Amino acid sequence: MRKVIPAVGLTLALTAGVGACAPKGDNDVPSRTARPRSTANAMPPPSSGPFATTGRGPELPDDGAWFGAYVDAPQRTGDRLDAISAFEQAIGRELTIAHSFHPWREDFPSTYDYELVHRGKLLLLSWAGTDTRSLLTGVYDDEIRRRAEAVLAFRAPILLRYRWEMDRPNLQPVVHSPEDFVAAWKHVRQIFTEVGATNAGWVWCPHADGFVDGRALPYYPGDDQVDWLCADVYPDETMPNFTQMMAPVMDFARQHPRPLIIGEFGVEKEGEGERAGWFDEMRQVLHEQPQIKAVVYFHGRTDKKPFYDTTFEGEPSALEAFRKLADDDYLSSNPFN
Repeated sequence: MRKVIPAVGLTLALTAGVGACAPKGDNDVPSRTARPRSTANAMPPPSSGPFATTGRGPELPDDGAWFGAYVDAPQRTGDRLDAISAFEQAIGRELTIAHSFHPWREDFPSTYDYELVHRGKLLLLSWAGTDTRSLLTGVYDDEIRRRAEAVLAFRAPILLRYRWEMDRPNLQPVVHSPEDFVAAWKHVRQIFTEVGATNAGWVWCPHADGFVDGRALPYYPGDDQVDWLCADVYPDETMPNFTQMMAPVMDFARQHPRPLIIGEFGVEKEGEGERAGWFDEMRQVLHEQPQIKAVVYFHGRTDKKPFYDTTFEGEPSALEAFRKLADDDYLSSNPFN
């Protein structure tokens, strides 16, 4: 059994932090006040902790799926860690996965990343990528190699989500064509392989909508290049349920022998009870898809365009349904105990 945390301090937990990456908008990373220095030698490397590595990232859970979240908070490491703890109190359980975002030119793993893994979390690290055609000239090779060396020195297995939602139309001026993206992916991964940073499991993550019209599929680098399949799931105002949104994703996944992670999911505030119903349906059907090995919530809000709010403030029915989801037997796979 996993450690269950009493539900205390709910208001603090559910309102901590604003201004993170918009689930449906143009911003890819939380707002940052300063670029941190390299932390490769700043802290003692964590051990692999409760997670075993396979040479392609972490070993899969024996059964069920891992549960995790990105929790929006101010950028100071202490504030962000406090927000994680408060969120765990609010939902009544520890997170197995903690999600961290990094823009292309930012050093990682960061101090925050180290602290998460020292606390026993599995790190899902989202790296924004850069212009694919510039990358393929080799101009960034030294920087990529430094990142790979830092990941190798990290020692613990991580999930590396390189240039997620590459199929979004607003990213095309940077991603360019599917062929450019695939070539860039292979180039970056090859450098990580040469360095020996095989503790990173490579996560390919379009938006779930990209499987509906097929636009995401040409961006797939191939089974030999991808360790985890992924989709980001955000229902629009029509509130299609989890099963409907995941149907085309699962059709694709069944053709590829890889575990699947819901890299981000979040439901914005609509009418009272609608979010609770969405979470309830997800909980009831999740166990029917054993290829799904991890689900990661996006908890945040912003008052700037594009507006969004996936927190639970003032909506106890949504919080209660989310707590039931987080406590579901399928998501009880936890390496801590």
